[in-house]
Amino acid sequence: GKKQLLNFPIVCQQPADDNIIEPKDLEKFLNSRIKVEGKTGNLGERVVVTRDKSKIHVSAEAPFSKRYLKYLSKKYLKMQQLRDFLRVVAPNKTSYELRYFNINEDN
Repeated sequence: GKKQLLNFPIVCQQPADDNIIEPKDLEKFLNSRIKVEGKTGNLGERVVVTRDKSKIHVSAEAPFSKRYLKYLSKKYLKMQQLRDFLRVVAPNKTSYELRYFNINEDN
């Protein structure tokens, strides 16, 4: 049968507009860190990471864990020492967004 392709956008608009992060760095990071069959540098045609301005698209053959992208995005933020400023939010079932922690948010 036809392989199911999953598409996960990661939106970096806010921090990219403020020049806090460089979306192309995150794109590069994901390209080098995503593992296929337990190996990095093994994306082949199964996982494709592309970028459209400040939006990164990860297309992957199912099964692929969306949570894994969150984990890697957080790793990237940590590497950039931005974990205290930015969080990885899921605005819906398939996408992620890098957003600032809102200091004035009432919980």
